[in-house]
Amino acid sequence: MADKAVNVIDYPLYVAGKAVKTEQWLEVEHKYTHELYARVALANEQTIEKAIQSAVKAEKEMAALEPFQKQKILLHCVKRFNEMRTELTEILIAEGGKPSKAAAAEVERLINTFQIAADAVTQLDDGRMIPLAVTAAASGYQGMMKYAPIGAVSLISPFNFPLNLTAHKIAPAIAAGCPFVLKPASLTPISALKIAEVLAETDLPKGAFSILPCPREHADVLVTDDRFKLLSFTGSDVVGWDMKARAGRKKVILELGGNAAVMIDADTEINDVLVNRLIGGAYNHAGQVCISVQRILVHADIYAELKKKLVAQLKKIKAADPRLDSTLVGPMIKESEALRLKKWVDKAVKKGAKLLVGGELNGVMFEPTLLENVDDSLEVYKDEVFGPVAIIEKYESFEQGIERINSSRFGLQAGVYTQNLNKMLYAWDHLHVGGVIINDIPSFRVDNMPYGGVKDSGLGREGVQYAIRDMQEQRILAIKR
Repeated sequence: MADKAVNVIDYPLYVAGKAVKTEQWLEVEHKYTHELYARVALANEQTIEKAIQSAVKAEKEMAALEPFQKQKILLHCVKRFNEMRTELTEILIAEGGKPSKAAAAEVERLINTFQIAADAVTQLDDGRMIPLAVTAAASGYQGMMKYAPIGAVSLISPFNFPLNLTAHKIAPAIAAGCPFVLKPASLTPISALKIAEVLAETDLPKGAFSILPCPREHADVLVTDDRFKLLSFTGSDVVGWDMKARAGRKKVILELGGNAAVMIDADTEINDVLVNRLIGGAYNHAGQVCISVQRILVHADIYAELKKKLVAQLKKIKAADPRLDSTLVGPMIKESEALRLKKWVDKAVKKGAKLLVGGELNGVMFEPTLLENVDDSLEVYKDEVFGPVAIIEKYESFEQGIERINSSRFGLQAGVYTQNLNKMLYAWDHLHVGGVIINDIPSFRVDNMPYGGVKDSGLGREGVQYAIRDMQEQRILAIKR
């Protein structure tokens, strides 16, 4: 291990709500400068076991929290995150290579997610009356149903939105009354530890939370241990489905990404707003977004015009220092991912694809790339590129375009531009995705909407209220009068 550099901050992990520094450290580099940026304490097997035991022990006390108590905890987080905006933005830029404006937007979403959870605590119905006297045998019975916390939950968050996607696991767990153990992504662990720092200031019960950077082999217990009643994982489809197969009896929620398409019908106005929206959706944060625009389907009547404007605008954009406000495309998360994507692009070109823009790679800086005439059997078309590469193709009829979107093994979200109401409804009825976004890109997401996919894109839904319900179980009370 390299000697500790000057000005490098050491971050503790949090086990059973307490900050702990261990004798093992994970080094986190600045994703643009590649300098050592920070060190975070690593959990070992004993630390993880202590965290699990503490979470199980805290189940009763967490379940007993009143709505006003949970709301107070969540609102404290909102207040503190507001105060920490600048620090959190700088951390996202450094540990994740996220461009400055995108980093600031993620901090805003972190705050919004905790605020939505604080509101949901007092707004969600706690239960309902159920008519049971539907047969003569049930005459005189009355039923009531309520929601009860499911118990201790394990959470695994990804590198690309290390604040907000972590918040989408933690805030609902608090609102649902569930103690939790969370493993953040090893490439971007600091953001989650800053959330833990704030949680440690609250009145959460002792042992109610642990946030544990750790090697993947140690984290496997978060998947397999039956003391957890739910596993929530965001990441790759290969890893996610393997986790589900090994998760045992617990409920499993998976958000596994996709290769999102946007379809632009002939009645759409081709203007700078549309072009810039497509570029933002495809290339912001170097395309490392689950619902990044990967496939751009354009009606044949407007294909040439849109392609010309898209290419002209893309030629003005270069991968650059994420610390600059003007940067749209920053570094990819690590060189191996950039090299993987370069191989995919080069293979597509060798197989007959046309490189309209980009394709150059310098370390982790991958220039924004647009391809045409791509064989749909190739990785760059059928898999998740998770990088600054998009594909443009034409279609002839609306139904054909819908079929092309549905040909993917993924089904997270899709965007459809059309002014025709019947076509909007047709898309909603026939697209095999978790979300249909009309007259916008598939990258649109608001933190209270149900968000998730079908097919290889996962199981269940994120979005604060929906995640809360996943972390609760329905419990009926039947009374004989």
